[in-house]
Amino acid sequence: MSAGADTVLLYGYGNPGRGDDGLGPALASAVEALAIPGVDVDANYQLTVEDAAEIGRYAAVVFVDAAVQGPEPFCFSSVDGSGVGHLGWTSHSVTPVQVIALARQLFGHNVRAYILGIRGYQYNELDEVLSSAAKENLAAAVAFVKNALVERQFERYLAEFGPIAAGDGGSTWKASP
Repeated sequence: MSAGADTVLLYGYGNPGRGDDGLGPALASAVEALAIPGVDVDANYQLTVEDAAEIGRYAAVVFVDAAVQGPEPFCFSSVDGSGVGHLGWTSHSVTPVQVIALARQLFGHNVRAYILGIRGYQYNELDEVLSSAAKENLAAAVAFVKNALVERQFERYLAEFGPIAAGDGGSTWKASP
């Protein structure tokens, strides 16, 4: 990775061996193939506390995960860890909010952060294939995030596709057009 002062990190996470849970890594793979200048791509099964140190190298980070519920085809929200008091976690439940809060508290990194939740439908099956509906949502999310990464107008995209209510990374979303 070639992080710089204006480089954006797209970080897809989820388990590709559990059906639609692999939407985050699938989007990361698609964006990596686009080779957008100034964009680094990473993917993993889950977020870790070590990610807090890494994201400080970037101007912004876009976390990408499958959404079990919410609008179709996807939702987009900002992530703010400034209001997080006690940072409790386990190795299997680190959230984007916690990563951003740790980056601020431990390393002094104030990284702009966003989450793109792609609506999925079939989880927990031991299958490395996305459902047909999830593939359609993935295609729409790739087109959206490509434009967002090229234009770097994340705040404008939030106004257009943002959440109705802020939760822990946006659990309630305004439907995307």
